[in-house]
Amino acid sequence: MEVLKIGIMGTGRIASLLAETMVQMPEVCLYGVASRSLEKAEEFAARYSIKKAYGSYEELAADSGIQLIYIATPHSEHYSNARLCLEHGKHVLCEKSFAANYSQAKEMIDLAEEKNLMITEAMWVRYMPMAETLKEILHSGIIGEPMTLTANLAYLVSNKPRIVKPELAGGALLDVGVYTLNFASLVFGDEITEISSSVIKTDSGVDAQNSITLLYPRGKMAVLNSSVQVLSDRQGIIYGTKGFLVVENINNFESICVYDTDRKLVVTYERPQQITGYEYQVLASKAAIEQGMTECPQMPHQTTLHVMKVMDELRRQWGIRYPFEKDE
Repeated sequence: MEVLKIGIMGTGRIASLLAETMVQMPEVCLYGVASRSLEKAEEFAARYSIKKAYGSYEELAADSGIQLIYIATPHSEHYSNARLCLEHGKHVLCEKSFAANYSQAKEMIDLAEEKNLMITEAMWVRYMPMAETLKEILHSGIIGEPMTLTANLAYLVSNKPRIVKPELAGGALLDVGVYTLNFASLVFGDEITEISSSVIKTDSGVDAQNSITLLYPRGKMAVLNSSVQVLSDRQGIIYGTKGFLVVENINNFESICVYDTDRKLVVTYERPQQITGYEYQVLASKAAIEQGMTECPQMPHQTTLHVMKVMDELRRQWGIRYPFEKDE
């Protein structure tokens, strides 16, 4: 496969960032875009010189010229949108959070595997070179054994309807907290022994702010905070037995600074030049498709399902259930 033909489902901010990225990538062709409004799709297509615009998701999924569809719709729609794509034989790159809950995510993955199609979660930091750099630093033993980590991510986005509406699977957890959970997963893996948490809800009943503590084997701990009401420094800090390191911006690692037992800076790793950072998940998807894989090794299905299961448990603790889940 030389150039991968890609379609985008949805025309929001993230879809625009992906389009801006892909038009600068010679490895792919941004072939089509779909919205529930043909006018919006046509405007988006004109902006990025995309060949085709569709006024329905069904038309996009049915186009035989497209191989991979990037899903950039609200969390509540990922399940039905992904099923539509898979039923039409399309590979899927699905924006995070992958689904609204574990049950939906499992069905999406099972269907992809049944049809021998690639599906992966667009958790972009997982695909970036800096994620591998972080693993290499930890493996080197320069900070000793990592025992504790903290991570926080918060943005001033509580004015956006998709963030606060329960029917759109809103809340800080699925929108930004998923990054803190993935950061912890990158460092400590997925074997969690205990989950405890606190939450502050919006008037609409979804989580506005949350604090999560995860315990792991051998006495390891992660403390994670996310919010849609405040602005945070976005740092991830990993504390080891011989020092610690600071990751600037867990949402797109800008740098990793390593400190010794005297808290003196030892070494700094800077992020390599990138288009936007979104190119890596697209290239990983292309490689997986070419190799006949149903998942990307950077974001295994097992990890996607693990994180979904953790988020289900957190929402259970908080008493948050989305309206459409009552039918599941």
